[in-house]
Amino acid sequence: MDAWDTIIVGAGSAGCVLAHRLSADPSHRVLLLEAGGTDRRFWVRVPIGYARTFRDPAVNWMLQTEPEPALGGRSSYWPRGRLLGGSGSINAMAYVRGQPADFDGWAQQGNPGWSWHDVLPFFLAAEDNAAGASALHGAGGPMRVTDIADLVHPLCDSFFAAASALGLGRTNDLNGAQGEGVGIYPIHTRGGLRESTATAYLRPVRHRPNLTVHTHAQATRLLLQGRRATGVAYLQDGTLREAQARCAVVLCAGAIHSPQLLQLSGIGDAGHLQALGIPPVLHAPAVGEGLQDHLHITHVYRARVPTLNDALHPWHAKLRAGLRYLLRRTGPLSMSVNQAGGFVRWGAPGADRPHIQLYFNPASYTTQPAEGRRMMNTDPFPGFSLSAHACRPTSRGRIRITRPDPRVAPAITPNYLATAYDQTQALLCARLLRALAAAEPLRGLIAEELLPGGQAADDAALMADFRARADTIFHPVGTCAMGPDPQCSVVDARLRVHGVDGLRVIDASVFPAIPSGNTQAPVVMVAEKGARMLLEDAAQAAAASTSTRQS
Repeated sequence: MDAWDTIIVGAGSAGCVLAHRLSADPSHRVLLLEAGGTDRRFWVRVPIGYARTFRDPAVNWMLQTEPEPALGGRSSYWPRGRLLGGSGSINAMAYVRGQPADFDGWAQQGNPGWSWHDVLPFFLAAEDNAAGASALHGAGGPMRVTDIADLVHPLCDSFFAAASALGLGRTNDLNGAQGEGVGIYPIHTRGGLRESTATAYLRPVRHRPNLTVHTHAQATRLLLQGRRATGVAYLQDGTLREAQARCAVVLCAGAIHSPQLLQLSGIGDAGHLQALGIPPVLHAPAVGEGLQDHLHITHVYRARVPTLNDALHPWHAKLRAGLRYLLRRTGPLSMSVNQAGGFVRWGAPGADRPHIQLYFNPASYTTQPAEGRRMMNTDPFPGFSLSAHACRPTSRGRIRITRPDPRVAPAITPNYLATAYDQTQALLCARLLRALAAAEPLRGLIAEELLPGGQAADDAALMADFRARADTIFHPVGTCAMGPDPQCSVVDARLRVHGVDGLRVIDASVFPAIPSGNTQAPVVMVAEKGARMLLEDAAQAAAASTSTRQS
């Protein structure tokens, strides 16, 4: 059996950060296990290539939720990255931290050290902002942040003007001191290529002799001695292998697979595990509970003016865009299609901070079949879309394994729209999109509202449309939540699993509440902070060992 100091399960957005930081000590041996394969793929590296990886089983877990009653019994498709870089290798690359009050809320829930003041240094440590360093931005960190304001489609200006007509402010920096308002989303690209934690953190250090990366290595269970994690069993090339950890096992498998692995290892609700024939090691009822996600709705329009469709749909336009990208790494292939948006207060007079996130996409996809609609091809006519979701939904779902087999995906139950608050916010989102479309200059540019269409004429119809079409925007969190009480949380404020020594979870599953926006940047922040905690613990252990020898 191989022995390592630290074993990291999952080479996604968090795992690659940890591998980089922990292996900086040449005496510390690190094993990084990834169930998927390489990220060295053309459509992974090309920013707009997430259209192609959206349903590619070679790089995507392609998960499905349980039927959702609030969505008319529909099952939601959840793409999750299965490759180096994880979901950060197949996402839309938006760099959004969330609102400072999000993290102050984490600390107020009994998690000291997680306020905005506490976490900002770790956001800065990760960031290599193209605009340079400032009080709220980092430079020289691993992750490149690119401002695409000079490259976005001119239709974004019409979106900004319509937002202004509704009294919504404009911001030049969605992560700045004035983050409220609409603006251009900065993205994780470097030189026209996607930047993920695999490219930014892992690739520069893969040569380190104390760092070993195993791909196509799916963890099947934790190795435990009593209440201590001592290693990981994993399946690679059809062979079941085991690796021993001298210091720690760290789960970075994400909001779905981290709780799945805990449950497979006997850590979870004892009654549920016993029913599946898994001997409980630790009754931990919060494992897999607390699932949160952002549920968004999109309204789609046929336009009277050229849009990104004209640059991406005709064969000659595809050829021109492709050549521009190959020769200069610029143009529409070098960006995300969700180019503008922001965080706003609208329709809720008592709101003390933004409660709706907006996206403006100068392209449309209504003619694509439902199975592959998302960006596989644009409509053959000019079109654009507007999307919105509530920033802080209050509904909570769960992740639960259904069989004691790691190859079987767990049951995902988002429990969307389970609260009156979330239902109210859903209707506000739909109303806001309608209001934006009715405001000049967007109103004059719209030839027809394609979705939901004129039949959705009142609030009841808008809500019915929301239930019929709303879907995830791919931000699952909270299933191994951080907190002080083992009965309703999984890890403590230092990300240690309650009741199990030598075991941490460091990924989106530890979020005690969903951030207001996109989740990639907060995951990287948590990984940076978690790496610091591991290094601090290692230094303390080394000092204690030296003191013992000297005495």
